[in-house]
Amino acid sequence: MPRLTRIGLYVLALLFMAAGILHFLRPGPYVRIMPPYLPSPLLLVYLSGVAEVGLGALLLPRQTRRWAAWGLIALLIAVFPANIYMAQHNPSGLDVPAWLLWARLPLQAVLIWWAWLYTRRRAVK
Repeated sequence: MPRLTRIGLYVLALLFMAAGILHFLRPGPYVRIMPPYLPSPLLLVYLSGVAEVGLGALLLPRQTRRWAAWGLIALLIAVFPANIYMAQHNPSGLDVPAWLLWARLPLQAVLIWWAWLYTRRRAVK
C-alpha cells in the first residue's frame, strides 16, 4: 500500500474512533440532532458510537479492512438523515453557524469516498 494511502487509513480510522468515543463522553449534542421520528435517540447515539469505534478499529487489520470500510459507508449513509435534520433545524444548544451545518452535508460524500478507497483489493494488501 502506498505511504499516503496508509497514512490516510490511519487518519480515517482515528477520526472514526475519536468521533465514536465522543458519542459516549458527550452524547447530548448527538441526541439533539436526532430527527424526532427516530425512537430512543440516546440508544441510537450509543449504537452509532459503538459502530464508529468498532469499524474504525477494524479498518486497521488487513483481514477486516474491506468489510469495515463497507460498514463505514453504510453507517455514513444511515446517519445522513440526522445531518440533514441538523442543517434544517439547527437544534438549540448547538452553537454552530448554519452555513457550517449545510457544508457538512457534502463532507459525507467525501467521507464515503475516503472509506471506499479501502474497499478495493489493492488497498487491503
